[in-house]
Amino acid sequence: MSFQLDDFLPYQLAVAASLVSRRFAARYADEAGLTVPEWRVLAHLNHSGTVSVRDIHSRVNLDKSMISRAASRLQEAGLVRKSGHETDRRLIVLELTEEGQRLMQRLGRIAEDFQAELLAEIGEDAAALKRAVARIAERATE
Repeated sequence: MSFQLDDFLPYQLAVAASLVSRRFAARYADEAGLTVPEWRVLAHLNHSGTVSVRDIHSRVNLDKSMISRAASRLQEAGLVRKSGHETDRRLIVLELTEEGQRLMQRLGRIAEDFQAELLAEIGEDAAALKRAVARIAERATE
């Protein structure tokens, strides 16, 4: 039997992740005109509070340059505030503005609705899929 890309689990996961990500991206783009990097920066800041670009980079799976550009656009839009790090002057820290917090409240509801729809589509296999994905992610960070 020869190798079949369509049967290769890493490929299947990548395709599924891309399709789901695009579906969700369309929703936050419609709501707020955000790109994927902008959404990830906002969502991370909403969860973590004030953090450095380096900290965001380690969590959201994007290049530092993409995060920096997204942060600059978000700052220009009044959604993020940049400042210097208290102890390391080489670092830039980011935090949501009040406007950014209000936007994340709206986007958080959209994200929760999207996740509920996705889990309903997956059906009874959803819990097992979530456990499997968590196991993959956990092993990848070991």
